[in-house]
Amino acid sequence: MRIIPARSGPFVKQPYYEADEFDEIAIAELASVGLLPDIPKPIRVERFIERRFGFAPEYEDLPAGTIGVTAFGPGSAEAVLISRALSEEGSRAAERLINSTLAHEAGHIIMHRDIFTLQRRKGLDSLIDADKQTFLCRSDAVGVSTEGANAPRYNGEWWEYQANQMIGALLMPRPLVYNALELLLSGQGELGVKVLERNQRERAAQRLARVFDVNPAAARIRVASLFS
Repeated sequence: MRIIPARSGPFVKQPYYEADEFDEIAIAELASVGLLPDIPKPIRVERFIERRFGFAPEYEDLPAGTIGVTAFGPGSAEAVLISRALSEEGSRAAERLINSTLAHEAGHIIMHRDIFTLQRRKGLDSLIDADKQTFLCRSDAVGVSTEGANAPRYNGEWWEYQANQMIGALLMPRPLVYNALELLLSGQGELGVKVLERNQRERAAQRLARVFDVNPAAARIRVASLFS
């Protein structure tokens, strides 16, 4: 990671991450609190937030169109709030969206806490609600909000793009993805680099969705990012 001039938004500078760094960060973060499984299975992302940041996510009545909120205090994040309406829906799709939103919010804390807390201390409110001390994560910022979603949508919001990269990295750690898809991968070239043929990508995404209990849209995005 390195700091570069911000390309958009209210920030003067922004962190820049190479593609592989999201996976490296996620693996290290999960391992640091004993939540990186030995075999492919669902990641306990709610427990991860509790162990890593010292508070459990809370379920509250949030404004329409907002499914997740991270509250930043003067030094770091103080709370992650998830839409109570979403949690009360009770469907598999809603449960998976909650996990994606939790991973998205965790990504903000891991990668952006210094920038967001500095933003709050300066009293700037273009992203931070100065009264409630919160950074809002809108429902359209999480790019897996529906079963039919194919990709995230951005309006130059590099911080949302980076947080969305952490969804796949945290919920589907790269070594476990390769393990889960072992029978679908084939060696190629002298080094035998594992590749996923294009005609196997949907099958692979469906398998990841089942094994890691994630939204199929999130699984498709993960497959596309690892097997471009």
